[in-house]
Amino acid sequence: MSLDPKLPRPELIDFHGVSMIRYFTDNWENVQDFQARPDDILIATYPKAGTTWVSFILDLLHFGQTERQTSVPIFNRVPFLEIIIPSLSSGKDLADNLPTSPRLIKTHFPVQFVPKSFWEQNCRIVYVARNAKDNMVSFFHFDRMNMIQPEPGDWSDYFHRFLDGKMVFGSWFDHVNGWWKKKQSYSKLHYMFYEDLAEDTGREIDKLCSFLGLSRSDEEKKRVMEAVHFDNMKKDKMANYSTIEVMNFKISPFMRKGKVGDWKNHFSVAQNEQFDENYKKKMTDVTLQFRTEI
Repeated sequence: MSLDPKLPRPELIDFHGVSMIRYFTDNWENVQDFQARPDDILIATYPKAGTTWVSFILDLLHFGQTERQTSVPIFNRVPFLEIIIPSLSSGKDLADNLPTSPRLIKTHFPVQFVPKSFWEQNCRIVYVARNAKDNMVSFFHFDRMNMIQPEPGDWSDYFHRFLDGKMVFGSWFDHVNGWWKKKQSYSKLHYMFYEDLAEDTGREIDKLCSFLGLSRSDEEKKRVMEAVHFDNMKKDKMANYSTIEVMNFKISPFMRKGKVGDWKNHFSVAQNEQFDENYKKKMTDVTLQFRTEI
């Protein structure tokens, strides 16, 4: 996957009320017309909330340790539906042509942008949410190294931009709340938390199996847990995005720490107070609770 590294970084645009960049909106009509199949599984997240982790888990649970895992990068096994970069296959084309059944497809869309055929076909959807503080830190380091993301600026600017929702794919608050609300009316949505996955991967894999209607032996589940351990994924060229030229690993790796609580190394005391104040105002649904440490 290559892109001219000299291209300027994209600018944020307001798109139907959500901050976006053209790499995720230029194929809008085609993406909206995407024809989902009843057995498709959509993995939905706000960026940097454990997308690749859960994609890899689902891929292994469904298809086991096959030759594909060692020869096809995760972004081709689980295409990114809305992405379109000139001179490369669009995410929609990759999804249309997936050879697997079920097809695993990922999106960072807020719930209102999801193509309607996913709802009409009653597809299973796995949503992963990560606490806002760690999510912000991870997104910041990602934006530093990913040339198709807007320039992040310094940490202090970024902190305020995040609070204001001026991020690609919009406000974290709107995203996690919108999907949480959808869960109340759409029964085939499994809403999971990054922190739970970090705390007890085996337990969360069991929940996923139950949601997906899969029965896997303890031996198979153990193999999945081993493969998706952060240190193993970080070394796995088919999972760690090191084959993508738009990402500058000299600045920061795609898989950096995978920890809960790293925000404490970035937030000043004043920022933390400001954040908590802001959080209280925006997170009014008491049924949606996050942990910032485990």
